[in-house]
Amino acid sequence: MKKQNKAATMTDEQRARAAQRCTWIGFGCNGVLSFLKIVAGIVGHSGAMIADGVHSISDFLTDIIVIVFVGVSARGVNKVYRYGHGKFETFATFLIALALAVVAVMLFWTSGTKVWAALVEGRQLEAPGMIALWMALVSIATKEALYQYTHYVGMDLKSMALEANAWHHRSDALSSIATLVGIGGAIYLGHKWTILDPVAGMAVSLFIVAVAVKLAKPAVQELLEVTLPQEDLDRIGAAIASVPGVKAYHNLRCRHNGNVHIVDFHIKVDGNLTVTQAHDISTHVENRLRDKLGNVIANIHIEPYKGEPVDQNGRCDD
Repeated sequence: MKKQNKAATMTDEQRARAAQRCTWIGFGCNGVLSFLKIVAGIVGHSGAMIADGVHSISDFLTDIIVIVFVGVSARGVNKVYRYGHGKFETFATFLIALALAVVAVMLFWTSGTKVWAALVEGRQLEAPGMIALWMALVSIATKEALYQYTHYVGMDLKSMALEANAWHHRSDALSSIATLVGIGGAIYLGHKWTILDPVAGMAVSLFIVAVAVKLAKPAVQELLEVTLPQEDLDRIGAAIASVPGVKAYHNLRCRHNGNVHIVDFHIKVDGNLTVTQAHDISTHVENRLRDKLGNVIANIHIEPYKGEPVDQNGRCDD
C-alpha cells in the first residue's frame, strides 16, 4: 500500500513545529561540534580542523534561518500574502546556499595561503596532532547521523528548507572526511606531507561550492516562478482529465510556493450543464489534485466543449 503523504495531513502550524523541532536538534549538535572542532584544531595545530569548525559554525546560521523562515512560512494567507508565505521557506533555502558559498570561499583562501607558504615560500608547516584526527572521526559520525535524520524529516514534510539543511549536514560530514584524510596523511607520512592538511581544506571548500550550487538552483527557479518539469505537468494534466465530466483541458500552468502547488488551467465541459453542475465538476477536479499533490491552490476557468480535438492525455490546443 502506498505511503500516505504526511505533509498533506498536517496543518501549516504542525508542519512548521515538526520542522523546527528537527532543526533545534541539529542546532544543539552543531554548537557542541563547532566548539570541539575549533579547540581540537587549535590544540592539535590543524588548519583543516579549524576550517572544518568554521564550517560547522556556519551551520548555526543556517539552522537559525530555517527555524525563523519555516515559522514564517506557516502563517498562511493574509491581506498582503494572498498565496501564503511559502516562498519564505524557499528564500531560506537560497540563503543557506549563499552561506555555504561564502564559507567555501573563506576556507579556500585560508587553506590556499598555507599551501602557497609551503610550496612557494618554503615554510615548514606544523604537523597536526592526534586530537584533530579523532575529532574528525567524531564529526563524520555525528554529521552523517544528522543528515539521515534531517533528510528523513524533510522528505516526510516535503520541506525544501529541511532538505537543504540536511545537505548542509552531509557537506560537513564529507568535509570532515577530507579533513581526516589530510590530517592522517600529515601525521603518518612525515613532515614532507604536512601540506596535506591545508590541501584537504581546499578540497573541502570546492565540495561545499558544489553543494551550494545544487541547493541554490531549484530555490532560484522557484523564486523566479519557473514552471514545473514537463513530466510533472503531464501527471497533473492526467489527474485533471480523469475527472468525470471534464471533456478536455488546456492552458495549464503550474508553479511552486514553498510546499504548495499553484495550478492555473481551463477545463472544457458540456455546454448544456447548469452553472451548479459545472461548478461541482471543478470542485471534483480540485479535490483530485489535492489527493495527488497535497497542498494546492487551483485557479480553474470553465469553458463549453465544442468538439475541439483532444490528445491522448485529454489536452486540447490552447
